[in-house]
Amino acid sequence: MQVGIQLFPDVGPDVKSARDYWREALRLVDRVDRYGYSHVRTVEHYFAPYGGYSPNPMLFLSAAAQITRHARLITGAVLPAFTHPLKLAAEIAMLDALCDGRLDVGFARAFLPIEFEHFGVSLDDSRSRFEEGMEQVRRLLEEENVSSEGRFHAFRNVTSLPRPTQKPRPPFHVAALATKESFAWAGSAGYGVMAIPMAGGAMRELLDTYREARARAGHPGPGTVMLAFHMLCHENQSEAEDIARAPLNRYLRSLVDAAAGWRTGTSSADYPGYAAVIEALSRETFETQVAKCAAWVGTPERILDTVSTYKAQVGPFEIASLQINFNDLPLTAAESSMRLFGERVLPRMPRL
Repeated sequence: MQVGIQLFPDVGPDVKSARDYWREALRLVDRVDRYGYSHVRTVEHYFAPYGGYSPNPMLFLSAAAQITRHARLITGAVLPAFTHPLKLAAEIAMLDALCDGRLDVGFARAFLPIEFEHFGVSLDDSRSRFEEGMEQVRRLLEEENVSSEGRFHAFRNVTSLPRPTQKPRPPFHVAALATKESFAWAGSAGYGVMAIPMAGGAMRELLDTYREARARAGHPGPGTVMLAFHMLCHENQSEAEDIARAPLNRYLRSLVDAAAGWRTGTSSADYPGYAAVIEALSRETFETQVAKCAAWVGTPERILDTVSTYKAQVGPFEIASLQINFNDLPLTAAESSMRLFGERVLPRMPRL
């Protein structure tokens, strides 16, 4: 199993400036190659402290590409609903060049009602915009002289520049939260899948749906499953819990606040059951996240036990993406956690 880091900004100006957040994030990136982490990942969100400091993950990953020499750079994930495919394809290929072919591209439908509202995009068009946009980006990266007459974007005889460094293009992944349809679509298309145990749900069943759909479509191999976890590693178990508890609880509250529209009457056929998903998340706490192995918190031995327990529950997965500086966790705590995990946990992960 590969293990990398996710830098998910979850603060606003009243807590920390964007300058300070990204300066600290780059200090953490500087330790990625040193300890053998497999990737650096960040998100695309807008308008709220939950991710809003990262409206374009490729900007940050371009900076990270100049610091790392071995780690993959992963968008986790870009949002075709809000970006023209001609622009998105060109930016992907540019970043693929800047990082010498170390880019993986995660795509997501987006799920925060406030983002759709401010961009003037209908939630009911979410799935069709996503599928059309992702397919148009794929073709623009793989082909030349591309023509496409889509419902939302159309173009004729376009050769996107620059051409991607990886051939035929960087690997694609699809972010999925809780619906079988999303996991099945990613599998049928032959892409990797990004998922979040934090939301709970029947993760084993969802991952089985992904792999079965992939096999039915004739794609070789089991595919790639990337799961995201919060992580705080410390020599002392109780101190680890004390350090991580409040920032993780604030992170959970910020997610529910950002998605508040689902709890106040917003609905869409493209998001069945999302009101219930966000309502369930509103009841999550540090303790429940640790109990369901969605947060890896504690000593190296405790974290190894947590990983083993979770894999026994859901089956194998290929990549763990660790949120190491969640909410207002102090930089010193994140640095120490990253170092200890890198020295004492990472070398033993292949044996789990």
